[in-house]
Amino acid sequence: MYDAIVVGARVAGSPTAMLLARKGYRVLLVDQTSFPSDTISTHHIHRAGLATANRWGLLPRLVGTGGPRIRRWTFDVGPFALTGNPLPAGDLDFDLCPRRTVLDSTLLDAAAEAGAEVRENFAVRGILSDGDRVCGIQAQTADGKIIQERARIVIGADGRRSRIARLVDAPTYHARPALSFGYYSYWSGVDLHGIELYPREGRGIVAEVTNDGLVYVAVGWRRAMFEAVRAHTERHVWQVLHDCAPQLAERVRQGQRVAPFKGADFPFFFRQPHGSGWALVGDAGYHRDAITGQGITDAFRDADLLAAAVDAGFSGRQPLAHALAAYEQARNTAVMPMYEFTYRLAQLEAPSEQEQQLFGALRTNHYETERFLSIMAGTVPVAEFFDPANLERIIRGSAALAA
Repeated sequence: MYDAIVVGARVAGSPTAMLLARKGYRVLLVDQTSFPSDTISTHHIHRAGLATANRWGLLPRLVGTGGPRIRRWTFDVGPFALTGNPLPAGDLDFDLCPRRTVLDSTLLDAAAEAGAEVRENFAVRGILSDGDRVCGIQAQTADGKIIQERARIVIGADGRRSRIARLVDAPTYHARPALSFGYYSYWSGVDLHGIELYPREGRGIVAEVTNDGLVYVAVGWRRAMFEAVRAHTERHVWQVLHDCAPQLAERVRQGQRVAPFKGADFPFFFRQPHGSGWALVGDAGYHRDAITGQGITDAFRDADLLAAAVDAGFSGRQPLAHALAAYEQARNTAVMPMYEFTYRLAQLEAPSEQEQQLFGALRTNHYETERFLSIMAGTVPVAEFFDPANLERIIRGSAALAA
């Protein structure tokens, strides 16, 4: 009998298992695949997420995965580009963009070292119930053997298509259909430093440096283009690079693509992340478009919140149901402003008149440019920057300087 079974051993599951194991709980961490393995991802860990990892003592390991420290952001709005480094999270003034083959293995190792029992190639097929309460899982090993394991709580950290969420029929709310989708690949031999973003009407590009000197290039479109792009992905990727970022396109052409394209669309939803004997964390409980690159940072924060809630319930400091309800409330409060901001960006619309005025004002205001970039980095709240009084102050300040 385990205290917790965590299903899914990537950026939400492994930290959750690690944190619970560090508290002395008996934890089983399972995944249907083996590691190292890849998964579709934005790769980016914002400095706010690195600050969480630093509290866990894992920052040196994440830095050690080999990707460069990202301190240069370029936000190209067409006529000109805004450049800077977002404000730090404490002492951390950089981001990372690790490939998931190295990141997920690093986190899995940390969970195992904390005392979690790890089983790879272990596919959950069903849940065990005691009346209305979930009390375990039924899973299949790589050789086809069916095994049952029991626990005080089963935690689904198995992604946006979470099997655990389906099996417990987790309610969904604030759901919205996907507005966009994207494809990405890796290139070697590309001259690029930091991260470059190119938002355009109906399309967008993100490029940044990852492990082994490779450059990750992702291109997005409105959802209506999905079938056309899927049928001729490479042609459409190059068309967007050529039309929207010709200088970047030239640098990418001088390199060599070293992997197939991967792609996905990005629905918006919240799931109720807890019930009798179960909980959800990471993309299993909350998902948004990839355009703001929040997935890994969110997963770290929510692993922290959920592990604390489970500990509060198991230790008797709070009724478990109350602690898990507080976890849901804390998660929603933390992510809702970014959820709405991401939804707005994912529409891939042309800048409004006010946004054009703002970008023009930021062009001559380096400090406010860095505060603007800090919205996505997690070090300036969305509501604080986009407060009408703050926007008016920035735009009027630029006009006064021009006069």
